[in-house]
Parts: sequence; structure tokens; C-alpha cells
Amino acid sequence: MLKIERIVMGSVQTNCYFLYQEDKKKIIVVDPADKGEYLYNSFKEEGFEVAAILLTHAHFDHIWGCNKLRELTGVQVFACEEERELCESAKLNVSEMAGRPYTATVDWYLKDGETVTIEGMEFKVIWTPGHTQGSCCYYFEKDNILISGDTLFEESVGRSDLPTGNGATLIRSLKERLMILPDETMVFPGHGDSTTIAYEKKYNPFCK
Repeated sequence: MLKIERIVMGSVQTNCYFLYQEDKKKIIVVDPADKGEYLYNSFKEEGFEVAAILLTHAHFDHIWGCNKLRELTGVQVFACEEERELCESAKLNVSEMAGRPYTATVDWYLKDGETVTIEGMEFKVIWTPGHTQGSCCYYFEKDNILISGDTLFEESVGRSDLPTGNGATLIRSLKERLMILPDETMVFPGHGDSTTIAYEKKYNPFCK
């Protein structure tokens, strides 16, 4: 059984998630927010070993801790191939505007629909452009878990007014790529509390 936990960090309360198999200590970290060294030390204290780092998108509040955590653990970083431009541009990922210019070192750019297995944990990449051009969600189908980044929030969606964002594209991603998932799918967003696909179908005005 897959376990998922979160650590909320930074000025905009970004959710950093880590997933692991029950009774095992190898973890996948999603969106290491702004404190890579803090995460590394916290995981080490709890006996966890980082196996990989996934990025849902490249906005500054999700990637500022990426390179340090990568350096300390020696693991690889994964992101959607359409997000390469933002990963490599401090202007496009808004870190320059936020006062701490930053680019993320990514080892593997994944394709839409690609399935990856890390330490026995299998997930599918769902490309969901709109918040950024390369935003994606990670779908752990066997465990009904969707990590939605800033594409889908509880009763809301991510903003689309930053570089490469597009509101119409975001709504299309929601309706055509996420609302088709099983109702029981648990959704873990980049900010705020978890929800389900069933709940969002019923109460999220952007999903109508």
C-alpha cells in the first residue's frame, strides 16, 4: 500500500509531498518547495532515503529546493518535457521576479502518458497545460492517488496569468484529462487541502 505525506513550506504555503510503500523507507519527493537541505535533514532523521524528485511544474515556489536536495541525495529529477523552457529560465519560472533567480537541474524530461516505476511505485504522467505550458500531474493509479500540482485545487484551479499560462487551456486540461479519472481518485494539490475527483465534479465551478 502506498503512503503519502506532505510538508507545507514557504511564503505561499507550498505542499511538498513524499510517497513510499508501507514498511519501506525509499521515498519519491514531489515539488521540494524552497528548502532542499531542510527536507534532506528531515527525511534522514526519520530514516527515509530519497529515491527520486518529481516536479509538477517549474514555478519558483515548487523548485527552489530542488537542486540542493538533488545534490545531497544524488538522485535524479523528473519533469514533463513541455516544461523544459521554464525549468531553464529564471524569468519564465518567475523566480527572477520573486527576488531569487533560479533554474532547476532536470535529469529526465517525461512524455505525456509515460509510465514510470521507481522503487516499486508506478505512476503515469498526465500533461495538463494551462497553469504553465508544461504543468503535469502524477497519477498513481493502483492507489487512486493524483498529485495535481497547481492545475487543480479544492473547489478551484491554479492561476493562468503568469508566463506560458492560458486559462482556456487550463479548463480544457481539467475537463478532458482529469475529470475522466475515477471518482474515488484522491487529489493532492500544490496548495491547500486534498480532495477527490468526485467532489470536484460536484463543487468545483471550473469543472462544470
